[in-house]
Amino acid sequence: MSGADNLLQIAQLRGGYSEVDIIHGIDLAVAPGEIVTIAGTNGAGKSTLVKALLGLLPRVAGTIHLGGRDITALSAEDRFDAGLAYVPQVANVFPSLTVCENLLVVRGVANIKRRMDEVLADFPALVERLPQPASNLSGGERQQLAFARALMPSPRIMVLDEPTAALAPSLVGKVFDMVQKLPAAGVAVLMVEQRARQALQISQQGYILDQGRCVLQGPAQGLLADERMAQLYLGNH
Repeated sequence: MSGADNLLQIAQLRGGYSEVDIIHGIDLAVAPGEIVTIAGTNGAGKSTLVKALLGLLPRVAGTIHLGGRDITALSAEDRFDAGLAYVPQVANVFPSLTVCENLLVVRGVANIKRRMDEVLADFPALVERLPQPASNLSGGERQQLAFARALMPSPRIMVLDEPTAALAPSLVGKVFDMVQKLPAAGVAVLMVEQRARQALQISQQGYILDQGRCVLQGPAQGLLADERMAQLYLGNH
């Protein structure tokens, strides 16, 4: 697929927090309807890459295009408005607000109550929880709420940072099921995930980072089939 056909196109992205680069010349693409996984060991630069994409890294060089539009110079808020959604690993809901309030405080949503009903159709477990504080939710329910919040503004692509972190093993499969349904809702996915093998199994493409560089990329099934690389970078999950 050519660069013009990609929903997200990152080219020669580099940057860091001071004068030292943490990510070095990364090229990455996500096509419409794709699930793409970023994997790598701790300290590989995955979180830094996500922050650069979201406009949260102090110093960045290279280019980021979303839907053909150059968003490299945009603020984090403007990237959100351009169609970039983000579900962080922690602090992804407001625990003191009710489930309903968590959905209604999302900015930039037209006909917000109607949109909430549309989103909740895919998360029936949340409907009966609407009047309850988000702090009462289980880990799995909280992650459902985080996904629902991110879907409220009808994003074009959702960036997921370790969506299965800190969840009981019995819930991991349910989270990956939620991820798999996103493309059918018109939302592409870029996912950082420590359970790299499981993430790649539901992905079309994968990128493996090491020391801030992309050392391997390609179709997800091909990465899984490369046993030597899998042992080096993907672990046992």
